[in-house]
Amino acid sequence: MIDSHCHLDFDEFKDRRDEAISEALSVGVHIIVNIGTDLETSRNSVQLADVHDCIYATVGVHPHDARKYNKETEAELVQLSDHRKVVAIGEIGLDYYRDLSPRNIQQRVFHKQLELAVEKKLPVVIHTREAFRETVEIVREYSHRLTGGLFHCFPGTVSDAYDVIDLGFEISFGGVITFPKAKMARVASEVPLKHILLETDSPYLAPVPFRGKSNQPAYVRFVRDKLAELRGITAEEVETITDRNSRKFFRLVDMFEG
Repeated sequence: MIDSHCHLDFDEFKDRRDEAISEALSVGVHIIVNIGTDLETSRNSVQLADVHDCIYATVGVHPHDARKYNKETEAELVQLSDHRKVVAIGEIGLDYYRDLSPRNIQQRVFHKQLELAVEKKLPVVIHTREAFRETVEIVREYSHRLTGGLFHCFPGTVSDAYDVIDLGFEISFGGVITFPKAKMARVASEVPLKHILLETDSPYLAPVPFRGKSNQPAYVRFVRDKLAELRGITAEEVETITDRNSRKFFRLVDMFEG
């Protein structure tokens, strides 16, 4: 299994990070992608990737922290993005739900990081909340030049998902699909499996039966199992296909088998 999106460097894992990694490995999670959300977490993600063979990193500035983005930040992101285990720019995008950074600044920083991804020939991991259409329109400007993109914790409808796929992007689902009456579950059941990745977004959004508790990469298996249930296929089939999707998306060619 592959957890395509988590935050093992966050404080919630401070006293149990090694334990969480060991538990993930013990249940069959062989790749974990740790996601940068600002300069510090991007550095931390790269450090984790250096120490653990199973961990890869992304680097980027989340829309919440867009107001902190400056030339120095950009210069270091450029440097970090050259690391051998950095597999994407992200998570980047727009968040109009919390509006922790002014919207015009979010948009400007989103553009800058999309340009960085084009320059570095890296895919992007997109965060969008209450700003889906605005996010898609900005991404559309770059889609023909990007090497790939992923809308994480996909927030839209089935129709929205096809709009994203038509742009050459993929989507990922996490623990939310295990929640009762989750709209995301319907999308997960209908979108072609070849465009789906699995994630946890640890330490957030723990799946049933751990809802309300701290999430961890080992719990990606519950997302896999729910997706299998929704689609009427085996968990092994889901794992094989979504793992292949993740390896292809993040260009882990040394582990990609056709």
